[in-house]
Amino acid sequence: MDRRTFLASFAVLPLAAQARRAQAAPAAEAEGMIAPQPKWPIAPQFYPTPVDVKPDIAVGTIIVVSEKFYLYHITAPGKAMRYGVAVGKAELKFRGQAVVGRKVEWPSWKPTPEMIARSPNTYAKYADGMPGGPKNPLGARALYLYQDGRDTAIRIHGTTEPSSIGHAVSNGCLRMVNDHVIALYDAVALGTPVTVY
Repeated sequence: MDRRTFLASFAVLPLAAQARRAQAAPAAEAEGMIAPQPKWPIAPQFYPTPVDVKPDIAVGTIIVVSEKFYLYHITAPGKAMRYGVAVGKAELKFRGQAVVGRKVEWPSWKPTPEMIARSPNTYAKYADGMPGGPKNPLGARALYLYQDGRDTAIRIHGTTEPSSIGHAVSNGCLRMVNDHVIALYDAVALGTPVTVY
């Protein structure tokens, strides 16, 4: 499947989700229910959403469509869970194929030499690293992406800045709300293939 056909297969998914929300809204209004407050400081389209996808995509695969800020975890033939992500800034976007080579709960973090060189005022103070925990920028979980057995320095990870979801702001990594990355972490095995468009 070429890239254009693949991306087109995801194009109708937001419309299906909107239709489901539109069908549910009148029932809630009729019952006099008060809409729940948002759980996450992100736009509703980036909430975890079950969606339909082409049935020939291998179950377990992770697909990221950077221009839409969506990560799809294929959960069954033709089915996926869609999450919102933050992606790399224009010149730092990761593209290509990798596998989940490592999984870490409450990971430690150390900026790369390139990050320190680009923004020494921001990152030099962390050159020796930061232990894992609630203030760590990798958040609650991290999936480390490898190519040919080597760490790419790209992670799918949680964040201390959930409002960044839906934006191109990172140094290349793919950020998720902590609750969402915990769910993904629990569902994903080592060796899971990841494709980032």
